[in-house]
Amino acid sequence: MPRPPLCEPAPSIDPGVLARYSRHLTLPGVGEEGQRRIINVKVLIIGAGGLGSPIASYLIAAGVGQIGVLDDDTVELSNLQRQIMHRESDVGLPKVASVQRLAEDLNSTVRIRALNERLSTENAIELFEAYDLVIDGSDNFATRYLASDAAEITGTPLVWGTLFQFSGQVSVFDPRTGPMLRDIFPDIPDADSVPSCAEGGVFGALCGVVGSVMATEALKLITGIGATLSGKLWLYDALNASMRTLEFTADPQREAVSGLGDYQPVACAIEDPVASLSVQELQVLEAQHEVLVIDVRESWERDIASIPRSVHVPMDQLLAGDYPQVPASARSLVMVCKSGVRSEKAARHLAQQQPAHRKIYSLEGGTLQWFAQVEGRQITY
Repeated sequence: MPRPPLCEPAPSIDPGVLARYSRHLTLPGVGEEGQRRIINVKVLIIGAGGLGSPIASYLIAAGVGQIGVLDDDTVELSNLQRQIMHRESDVGLPKVASVQRLAEDLNSTVRIRALNERLSTENAIELFEAYDLVIDGSDNFATRYLASDAAEITGTPLVWGTLFQFSGQVSVFDPRTGPMLRDIFPDIPDADSVPSCAEGGVFGALCGVVGSVMATEALKLITGIGATLSGKLWLYDALNASMRTLEFTADPQREAVSGLGDYQPVACAIEDPVASLSVQELQVLEAQHEVLVIDVRESWERDIASIPRSVHVPMDQLLAGDYPQVPASARSLVMVCKSGVRSEKAARHLAQQQPAHRKIYSLEGGTLQWFAQVEGRQITY
């Protein structure tokens, strides 16, 4: 099915910038009209992080007329390994401010709308209606499904991409011509089913590969050239240097999205859930000398910061059956990681191995929360 253009071409190109875009002007299929569409288009980028960095860089360089960037986060030192828009001097500043600076340095003709906020059911429809194209570089399932549903409701094409450790995925969800996210992945996965970048890590240069493919798909949609990834899922494995593409179609049994709903995943029922423990409750147990704190992070993480008197058993060792020596006085075991995801998994595993009289907990907020509340300082990595 032919794709209608995303926008009308601008009436003309300023002669003063013709040389800037000369490599586009000589490209078959792009040419002057394609560049005039690029100059006249309005694009919204969700996320100014690992994917947002290469996406924004190439769209600004290409001369996209108006770019909105939506992100409510601030720059942390750990971002600089892969989020190439930001600099050391940006640590603590809003991420969207880096996009504004990038445009001023790289292509001052591009207008940036810096939106220091999160995509929500309150602003999604209005935002999507204000732009010709949306690119989703977010890092969580709730935002991805919200973006796809808003795109379907408003008829706005959506370029979508994800990262996990050494692999990436890209697709185009174009409600004008093809299937959407819910046609290939009907339901929102559990929030903890895949570790976040903070918990599972991400290969820094992978962001450039996946983000560049997303920017390429966006420019193809804008100019109307080539075949896009609509109805296709592009998968890249950096470790094996392999790529493959899966095709999918619209599910005829799926009801069309007509309104935004609840984007929090429904947790699976667990018969005997492991209890969580607050930092304050941990301090009470420590005062009674009845607790053993087990840190399941990696050694390099403990080198950054660790809870005093905690014992170290890396997650892989614990899951393999290498359990710590537990003092008889320890009536409770508290598992701790960076933020609470790995520790909950470890606690569930250990609960099956320890005597029933011994209580197993996962520390809410992990090491980061402990240092914030007990020592009053922020630990970031």
